[in-house]
Amino acid sequence: MNTYLKTSLFALIIGTLSSIEHLAAQSEPTYNSPYSILGIGDLVDQQFAASQGMAGLSAAYHDPFHLNPLNPASLGWLRTTAFETAVFGNFAQQEASNGQTDGVWSGNLNYMALGFTLRNPINEALDRIIPTFGAGMMFSLVPYSNVSYDIEVTSPLSESLNSIGAFQGTGGTYRLNWGTGVRYKTFSFGVNLGYLFGRINNTRRVFLEDETVYYFDDFADDINLNGFIWNIGLGYDYEFKEVNKDGELKPNGKKIAFGAYFNTDNSFNTDSDRLYRRVYSITGSSTLPVDLRSDTIVNEVGVGRSGTLPAAFTFGASYIDENKLLVGIEYNATLWSNYQNEAKPDQLNNIFRISAGVEWVPDFLSYNNYLERVRYRLGAFYQNDPRSFDGEQLTKLGATFGMGLPLILPNRQTSFINIALEGGRFGLQDVITENYIKFTLGFTLNDNSWFFKRKFD
Repeated sequence: MNTYLKTSLFALIIGTLSSIEHLAAQSEPTYNSPYSILGIGDLVDQQFAASQGMAGLSAAYHDPFHLNPLNPASLGWLRTTAFETAVFGNFAQQEASNGQTDGVWSGNLNYMALGFTLRNPINEALDRIIPTFGAGMMFSLVPYSNVSYDIEVTSPLSESLNSIGAFQGTGGTYRLNWGTGVRYKTFSFGVNLGYLFGRINNTRRVFLEDETVYYFDDFADDINLNGFIWNIGLGYDYEFKEVNKDGELKPNGKKIAFGAYFNTDNSFNTDSDRLYRRVYSITGSSTLPVDLRSDTIVNEVGVGRSGTLPAAFTFGASYIDENKLLVGIEYNATLWSNYQNEAKPDQLNNIFRISAGVEWVPDFLSYNNYLERVRYRLGAFYQNDPRSFDGEQLTKLGATFGMGLPLILPNRQTSFINIALEGGRFGLQDVITENYIKFTLGFTLNDNSWFFKRKFD
């Protein structure tokens, strides 16, 4: 294993441990997303930067240089060791139904992953083997959901009395994943096994104050969540063939790829702490702490409960002209009506997502025009959200643009800087809508010396 790969593996391990420590220390919202008060928060797209530029295509997407964490069957096509990581920045202009607006910035580390092929292409070239079998493996850490909101609502009860509700939430869940995939000729199969973990903190305070009475209700829920999740992926490529100069029928580099991945319901466990109390003053003022009284309503520590994450299915197809063009379409359905969480019950709805994307390379062999070697990506998608208000589900509509900028590292292996830009609209017109733009900067570092067997004459 060369120095570059040792450094990448070390960075993945240290980054994973640092991320877990950082998550446990979170105490305040990093941005304000009011809808994350429901369910387990805002669901985070699991795709990596290259796929994000094509509206998140994943079912029928496989690439010899890039990792696809959603369909593990794609690992059978991996032809190099790849270390991937990315950062993102997001700006959302939120608008409430009463016309109030607010601009919200957010950003963070997006993901980390290390994948490698179990059959080295250099060995195959030296042995003059035309490979019919491929196998790959991957480890990754990816956010699964995010909870971050800070809301205050004032309700007049009389001319001199107002009720003020303050709601705050932090935390989220993360997926630590191991995936493996195998390929025989144009058939591929893979399995993802993941560990879902995280902590969600919710607080609710209701204040009531006038000249004769002062009190507030303070409700705090801390939920630790963990469980094992999985999915299975399948793939098949139909290759077009033509007769070569030797009169043999051989693939011509054009094909149609079909892919799918799915999972049944996954269970999880929670460990919850609850502290509900009422604080009041006998003088009707909050300025004299000596007069404050506190009554505990609920005090629970370490209460174990269970929950269920829903079954999901994704299917896609892509037309591929190798090293030139990829055009794909994809459909996803997730049965969020099966979601259960005894620690924080919420009623969610089934969802679907439709995506379409394209990747184009003008001339990947160009030696005097760098822009012709760049991978240009476009995409668009529409989806609804498991959360709803008054029976109407949230929706999300967006378009994407991306570029894969090839780099030649000292080991002569092509690596990439992947840029993805996504803009769209999310929410409900009669509640809160947000126009957002998200920028992702990803790094894909490749090396093909993993498992390289040196031979001497």
